[in-house]
Amino acid sequence: MGRKPRWFFVVAGIAAALAATFRFAAAADWPTRPVKFILTLGPGSGADIEARLFADRLSRRWGQPVVVENRPGGDGIIAINAFVAAHDDHVLLLTPTSSFTAHPFLHDHLPYKPTDLVPIARMSNTFVAVSVPTSLGVSSLDKFVALIRAEPGKLNWAGVTGALDFLLAGWLQQENLSMTKVAYKNPVDAANDLAEGRVQLYESAFAIVRPQLESGKITVLAVTNTVRAPSIPNVPTVAEAGQPALTVDGLVGLFGPTGMPAELRQRIAGDIKAVADDTIRDRLAATGQLLNVGGPDEFAKSTEQQRNQVAQFAKKLGIVELPQD
Repeated sequence: MGRKPRWFFVVAGIAAALAATFRFAAAADWPTRPVKFILTLGPGSGADIEARLFADRLSRRWGQPVVVENRPGGDGIIAINAFVAAHDDHVLLLTPTSSFTAHPFLHDHLPYKPTDLVPIARMSNTFVAVSVPTSLGVSSLDKFVALIRAEPGKLNWAGVTGALDFLLAGWLQQENLSMTKVAYKNPVDAANDLAEGRVQLYESAFAIVRPQLESGKITVLAVTNTVRAPSIPNVPTVAEAGQPALTVDGLVGLFGPTGMPAELRQRIAGDIKAVADDTIRDRLAATGQLLNVGGPDEFAKSTEQQRNQVAQFAKKLGIVELPQD
């Protein structure tokens, strides 16, 4: 039998014994003080807008302030480290799962363990846009593929590290398409360079490229999700555009610390579902997100599915899971 994968999620809360040095609040009593959401992304991102919408509703429901703290950078590790170091059931991690599902293939000696992130609730699906500069004169994904084949190695794609990079790079290899990756630290810089035609392909959360789309400088050829985005209903899914291998639903959700009791996680997930009203649904849709609340088990399952998808593409790229301490 092969080695058991290191990157997996423990759904049942088996880590209670590991958390003996920390006392968690009873579900009925929680929260007893202000709650903090730590984000892996910066202000103005889709996840940030979502976090603040839910924080406002939840603070009223819980009778305690809910503070949003942005910790962008470091491929999500800065925020995850801050969350793990707190080991506090009032400090939660709110993040797209793409911020960390590729970590075992990108970083050796990660400063955290997969079981440090215990799933609480799936909150939304982020619409992921496959975009090109309008100046390229390409109006569909199949025409763009034809252009890559006609000019192998001459076009560039923007990468910002993480799961989406793996999926896009794996798809290019699978389709025998030759493009050059240009690495970026800041997704906004990548979007701006796309608009100016310095790169010719960018796969990102729709919220990141929306300003460039509204200015007419980019064209969104497709979304990677299983359904079309309500804010751009005329844009097809990648499956509809003939490239189902690119399909991925961006997941955003809430995680708690190791040892957080299942009862408390279910309670928080229930509260999130209770406050997810039509106003939040409409605001998320306007920023390229689809409200999709699910409990701890559902979130763990969908996160693991994304991790497996990343692992499959990593294998195609010849990238193995890196050793961890």
